[in-house]
Amino acid sequence: MKKYSVVIAGGGSTYTPEIVCTLLNHLDRFPLRQIKLYDNDKDRQDQLAKACEILVREADPEIKFLATVDPKEAYTDVDFCLAHIRVGQLKMRESDEKIALKHGCVGQETCGAGGITYGMRSIPGVLENLDYMEKYSPNAWMLNYSNPAAIVAEATRRFRPNSKIINICDMPIGLEDCIASIAGLDDRKEMDVRYFGLNHFGWWSDIRDKEGNDLMPKVKAYMMDNGFVSPAMISSQKEYSWADTYRKVKDIVALDPDYIPNSYFKYYLFPDYVVSHSNPDYTRANEVMDGREKEVFTACKEIAGKGTAKGSYLAITNHATFIVDLCVALANNTHERMLLIVPNNGAIENFADDAMVEIPCLVGRNGYEPLSIGKIPTFQKGLMEQQIAVEKLVVDAWEQKSYNKMWQAYSLSRCVPSVTVAKELLDDYIAANKDYWPELK
Repeated sequence: MKKYSVVIAGGGSTYTPEIVCTLLNHLDRFPLRQIKLYDNDKDRQDQLAKACEILVREADPEIKFLATVDPKEAYTDVDFCLAHIRVGQLKMRESDEKIALKHGCVGQETCGAGGITYGMRSIPGVLENLDYMEKYSPNAWMLNYSNPAAIVAEATRRFRPNSKIINICDMPIGLEDCIASIAGLDDRKEMDVRYFGLNHFGWWSDIRDKEGNDLMPKVKAYMMDNGFVSPAMISSQKEYSWADTYRKVKDIVALDPDYIPNSYFKYYLFPDYVVSHSNPDYTRANEVMDGREKEVFTACKEIAGKGTAKGSYLAITNHATFIVDLCVALANNTHERMLLIVPNNGAIENFADDAMVEIPCLVGRNGYEPLSIGKIPTFQKGLMEQQIAVEKLVVDAWEQKSYNKMWQAYSLSRCVPSVTVAKELLDDYIAANKDYWPELK
């Protein structure tokens, strides 16, 4: 059986150890000969790399391990790049969120003003990594889940249309775990789902078990009272910000009870609620820095100090399992059905062909085949058209270095109340992002 070489771009991410753990847990179906970490922040990556090296050695000492800041070394001789870079790190996420809240707008990583701002930082970083891969390993696949995924996907569609990149997001997968739990199933893979929308902006239209039984009535009835709050919620989702997001879904279902919405609609449909329940001095970025950041770096330091991962609380996650499933589908030609972010090209009949939509696809050795969705209703279509315009304007602004395109992007967002506020946001974000954005004219 062929063994594969993988590079994790964004090796200093707190998700990297989990991805390594998950890769090692699935060696029976996705055998590896090499795992590499790549980041442009050597000090941060090194704090995790020693622990990852021990994890690899204890799982299979024949797997080569390397952590590097040299793109040639990282991307030479790889079959897959798993990309989850964060340009500006959590310090800039904190800036995005707090500037938005200062102006009375949603402060969130991928939604509204924060997501627009982050998108402008992410575009060049993802394109740079994609170019490295194509230069040094032109036959490799990039599985990109760098945020904000929707804006990044539009940029890669536009500027690298022939590249072997698949844009993905694990958020629907986590929500499907909750749906399966609500339906009384043990695993989301016991369901067949129909889903359509944009990244962090979609709906389940049909959910059935493997015998074809319709699970939607049971799930919707539960969600009318509880939202996505279910026994399947993991500990991190029980933090206030996540728990509130999952609970608020019941109000979104009340607005349109025919579908089950992604939980991120809280930010788009109830921005006033979100702002009034946010602490402008302590945002989600601060929660992550004080929680996940410290936990993962402490765990890695303990592993490195003891010289063994035995007894560590680092573990596999659904976030990482979805990525491994996609690798396996591409490597083994399984034609597994997976949610991907892909060019519409008629999959949604009454929506723009050049929109990057999130829909089910069959995945095999040659890539993906989108499944037909048909026509979508007026409410969903209207929301999607507004949001896709925002995402395209951000990419326009980056490409053209245009102040006005960026102003228009903020102005069109459902999370920004007026053109006046949009300009105030833009001017503050320009000052905060002078080291990351092109100079806008």
